[in-house]
Amino acid sequence: MYIGIDLGTSGVKAVLVDEAQQVLASETAKLEVSRPHEGWSEQNPEDWLMATFAAIDALAKAYPSEVSQVTGIGLSGQQHGAVLLDGEGKVLRPCILWNDTRAEAECAIFERRFPESRAVTGNIAMPGFTAPKLIWVAEHEKDIFAKTRLVLLPKAWLRFAMTGEAIEDMSDASGTLWLDVGQRRWSEEALSATGLALSHMPKLREGSEAAGFLKPDLVQRWGMRKAPVFAGGAGDNAAGAVGLGATQPGDAFLSLGTSGVVWVTTDSYRGGGRDAIHAFCHAVPSVWHQMGVTLSAAASLTWWSRVTGMKETELLAELPESPDAPSPVLFAPYLSGERTPHNDGAVRGGFALLSQDTTRAQMTQAVLEGVAFSFRDALEGLRASGSEITEASVIGGGSRSPLWVAILASVLGIPLYRLANGETGGAFGAARLARLAVTGEDVEAVCLSPKRAGVVFPDASLRHAYDTAYAEYRALYPGLVAVKTASLRKN
Repeated sequence: MYIGIDLGTSGVKAVLVDEAQQVLASETAKLEVSRPHEGWSEQNPEDWLMATFAAIDALAKAYPSEVSQVTGIGLSGQQHGAVLLDGEGKVLRPCILWNDTRAEAECAIFERRFPESRAVTGNIAMPGFTAPKLIWVAEHEKDIFAKTRLVLLPKAWLRFAMTGEAIEDMSDASGTLWLDVGQRRWSEEALSATGLALSHMPKLREGSEAAGFLKPDLVQRWGMRKAPVFAGGAGDNAAGAVGLGATQPGDAFLSLGTSGVVWVTTDSYRGGGRDAIHAFCHAVPSVWHQMGVTLSAAASLTWWSRVTGMKETELLAELPESPDAPSPVLFAPYLSGERTPHNDGAVRGGFALLSQDTTRAQMTQAVLEGVAFSFRDALEGLRASGSEITEASVIGGGSRSPLWVAILASVLGIPLYRLANGETGGAFGAARLARLAVTGEDVEAVCLSPKRAGVVFPDASLRHAYDTAYAEYRALYPGLVAVKTASLRKN
């Protein structure tokens, strides 16, 4: 038996998985986010631990015999957060989360101090990453920075609290801007640019390697026969890829969730940075991945639903199951700024080409297409960075819409596979990593792909029309930037 724990922003999810890789039970405990100032986003790490305890307590109560047989625990976590500990291992301040934007100015400082950062770390410095946050703390909270002896990412802190070991996996470490992603080791130059040293960092492990044992009091609390081993674990996207079986070079998927991800597994390090493409280590040995991210994917349809006062299903019901032409309306889905390809947290979205004849249905279709165009931005960025994607699986809540998947296939020009059970999530991937850490099995034997439920091919008759619409969509961004800049100057 294995337990996978996914430490998300809105909650902690724990799943109990048996030897046949069947999820026997799942429990979730909610979390709250604190926003003490505009653009700030923080959580108390102790809340993560209490939520984890609540989730596993519930599993142990409902399945005491099965939980007693657990031999491995895996961790998946929200990336980029900064947990600062003093010399006694005490938390010095609330964790600054991945979606905190206070460190915008510090990104330029980091890259100026470390000119090779993009080549070494595989990423543009962004305020969501960990390194700029520490530069901010050094400048604005000098006493706390001076007391800092250890910096941990969220799931690494959770491991520390449950095992006493300060260990991080390669995939999550890739999101700090402190990892030499190609060499899979901490970069002393990157750390120095932040005022830190190797002594401030946890030990590194592959996600499928053993990385600590559950503390005796927790073993007793949950009635386990022996202390389960912890796997190195994974960042949330890498854990999701492990759950989907996307562990071999060339494996690709689209995640059409609240945000959107275009992922491809690679056989070597291919530096990111261009077009805000991320290049990270994977959670399993000897492979890496590249990833493009759009910040408001399904969140765009949720927003439109709220504005219209209609349910998402009602809006989609006004449209056909497959498009016969692009909408005459354009939509830029930059409701929270945009990551790939613009790395612009300030830009905002909007509709264009509205007329007296515009209908709600046309605007709904424009929302779906705008998100699809943002996925194409990510796909083009990946191609420019050396990763060609010729087919992909599609997961996430938005993948339940046949129309949206059809639009995506035609806009991207590649076949998309719908999965019979694609909603495994990070917790299931973490449980798979736990199994690998315990058994030492081959990755290919454990990380199997879900069965495909069908394939959606691009509509060749729409290719030219969508290419034209995409070019028009690309022209929106400079205008939106100009409007935003003019507004800031006015204010």
